[in-house]
Amino acid sequence: MTPALIANRPAQESAEPSFEELYRASAGDVYAYACTLLRDPSAAEEVTALAFERAYRRRTSFDARRGNQRAWLFGIARNAALDELRRRKRLAPLEPLPAHEWAGEDYFDEPGERAVTRAAVCAALLSLEARDRELIALKFHAGLANADLARILGVSESNAGTRLHRAITRLRRAFDETS
Repeated sequence: MTPALIANRPAQESAEPSFEELYRASAGDVYAYACTLLRDPSAAEEVTALAFERAYRRRTSFDARRGNQRAWLFGIARNAALDELRRRKRLAPLEPLPAHEWAGEDYFDEPGERAVTRAAVCAALLSLEARDRELIALKFHAGLANADLARILGVSESNAGTRLHRAITRLRRAFDETS
């Protein structure tokens, strides 16, 4: 348990950031993660808000012995995104947005080659199964270590590493096919 997260005291009193600092450092990454899973920017905004609301309400349950705050937060975000996916299955299916619409607001402002590469990566991600997209998003949007991935997914660290390696291999193949 970290006093800075619970009491929202200045970070210099603790090695862990305050909740406000955690929000500022992670909000964009949580949104990108949710958007990668949901492929819907407005749903990703709702899931991001819900994840931070849940994290704030549960901030006293954070246990530093079980991992860092960022991994804890992404575990909450994952559950919120999975809740949204389950809710969608009960409703009429939505057509996914084209890759450029969920790739980010600066998609059209990027230099030519970078925009083309980003579009190819987004298209490659869309071709992957949701499980692979989730692993890649947790690793690269959240910046989590394999041990944190394992805790969030409820698997061993070696299993998380193997799954991630396979997902990245499939992403590379899909990228090569789309570019």
